[in-house]
Amino acid sequence: MALNLDAKIPSGPIEQKWDNARFEMKLVNPANKRKYSVIVVGTGLAGGAAAASLGELGYRVKAFCFQDSPRRAHSIAAQGGINAAKNYQNDGDSVFRLFYDTVKGGDFRAREANVYRLAQVSVDIIDQCVAQGVPFAREYGGVLANRSFGGAQVSRTFYARGQTGQQLLLGAYQALERQIDVGTVEMFYRHEMLDVIVVDGRARGIVTRDMVTGAIDVHIADAVVLGTGGYGNVFYLSTNAKGSNATAIWRAYKKGAGFGNPCYTQIHPTCIPVSGDYQSKLTLMSESLRNDGRIWVPKKEGDTRKAGDIPEAERDYYLERMYPAFGNLCPRDIASRAAKRVCDEGRGVGPGGKGVYLDFAESIGRLGRDKIAERYGNLFEMYAKITGEDPYQDPMRIYPAVHYVMGGLWVDYNLQSTIPGLFVLGEANFSDHGANRLGASALMQGLADGYFIIPYTLGNYLAQVKPGGVDETHQECVAAKTEAEQQMKTLLSIKGKKTVDDIHKELGKVMWEYCGMGRNAQGLEKALGLIPQIREEFWKNVNVPGSGEELNQSLERAGRLADFLELGELMCRDALVREESCGGHFREEHQTEEGEAKRDDEKFCHAAVWEYQGADSAPARHVEPLNFEYVHLAQRSYK
Repeated sequence: MALNLDAKIPSGPIEQKWDNARFEMKLVNPANKRKYSVIVVGTGLAGGAAAASLGELGYRVKAFCFQDSPRRAHSIAAQGGINAAKNYQNDGDSVFRLFYDTVKGGDFRAREANVYRLAQVSVDIIDQCVAQGVPFAREYGGVLANRSFGGAQVSRTFYARGQTGQQLLLGAYQALERQIDVGTVEMFYRHEMLDVIVVDGRARGIVTRDMVTGAIDVHIADAVVLGTGGYGNVFYLSTNAKGSNATAIWRAYKKGAGFGNPCYTQIHPTCIPVSGDYQSKLTLMSESLRNDGRIWVPKKEGDTRKAGDIPEAERDYYLERMYPAFGNLCPRDIASRAAKRVCDEGRGVGPGGKGVYLDFAESIGRLGRDKIAERYGNLFEMYAKITGEDPYQDPMRIYPAVHYVMGGLWVDYNLQSTIPGLFVLGEANFSDHGANRLGASALMQGLADGYFIIPYTLGNYLAQVKPGGVDETHQECVAAKTEAEQQMKTLLSIKGKKTVDDIHKELGKVMWEYCGMGRNAQGLEKALGLIPQIREEFWKNVNVPGSGEELNQSLERAGRLADFLELGELMCRDALVREESCGGHFREEHQTEEGEAKRDDEKFCHAAVWEYQGADSAPARHVEPLNFEYVHLAQRSYK
């Protein structure tokens, strides 16, 4: 059965599409909103904003997070800022330029209509957050400050020092808490979604596990909204919080939701390098540091002198040399590959030569230490605590690491998946960023989806269905709950010799080696042979101590790893079929003479959408063609 990939793009010129769509959408009158119930899974920026907004509108909302508070969502870790086309600097920005930069930054692999809407809505997000009290940085005269980010030649990034995600999340959290207080939102803490319940082709609820008591329950609603983040932890080492996982979207995929572009992974160029096998995660240094830090390596191979002992003439500021128009602010995928290239040439710095310098000496000399501390102080403190080195005295050492995923559940213009009634927001969907996300656009998309898009599009859906009609005794609810209980029992009964982390590390090494910064057919085919072996070892030899009737983090991690082991295979399969390089997907067989990504627009100007065909069958690949009327296809250049 072919998936329904009707993108539902509205009619009219691109700048009028969202207005046209909103006018044509059906509405639910205020008295009827109380009759409808909505489940929101995930309470980061996308989910928290959605739950607060839907509660404010009067819907009965059940919100779920696996943390002990929505304040612990991984959105809190975003550092550098949020994009918006306000043009406060009067430096040439506009909604169209933000749209253009985002399409180009994603290497022409995103849907134009969605990206334009994102750029349009961006200007409202800032007003919303200021009204909530988010303490954005301000200029001396009181106006909101902006800084530059990769992939743009204007300053459009609003920020709160190096903790923008935390401050935006607190704004959404306060809005959510207000709705909890007035009773429109019922909050479930420490609950993990295990499955989505589909009744008569519609999403009607979820199965959850209470992570404290182990109780497995069914929750019913008229629609389900997933805002559960990305799946970067399939690589084991990433900048994601350890709890970040793919379970919600993966279980939805296995119930019929199409999975879009699973191979599109973003490698962030500005992370603290790996320092040993004991590490369980990596730490991001904000891309905003590239505003004032210059990136360089020694010109000579194997130069092990201290940074301060290497004279200017013997340094290679390679981004400034290779990309003079954008310099240190070229997009993430390009900066990451350039760092890998110079390290592969033997010019990397630090242990194992897996690092490059991010040097603030010139900026400190020009602006003074106090100004740099004002802009980035908490980031410098974090770096010093982790590495034991003082970045005010010596350059930071950075290296690329897995950070974000552009792939996710396929959604149409209304953010609805291929399962009617199942909506997907933020990083959990495949939308808006194409094959590479520009820095400071994740927060923009999460809040756009949650505050400004889902309240309209979900209402349009609910206006066309009757409330209620299903309860926990329905056979689909019973079946989904029984299946979830059985998986828990199976995981606890294996009693093998390997820990969950042992097996996850094996998977991560395969994914990073063969489906990481550089990919080729031979490596991907090797990975597709190795991952099933690791998965077989997991189901035969994993050791999950404890029971299912208590707080059991090993059991939680085992369930998530079971999903990663299947998702990793789909990512490699998707990367193997996509015989081109675009954005973060770099197939080594497809590059220009200068080592840049080489697209094949004739064969691959589409989104790849995968459909689950059962445990023993290969998934089916479908395509949604991408058409470019406003930003014409061109070789992506930042030189």
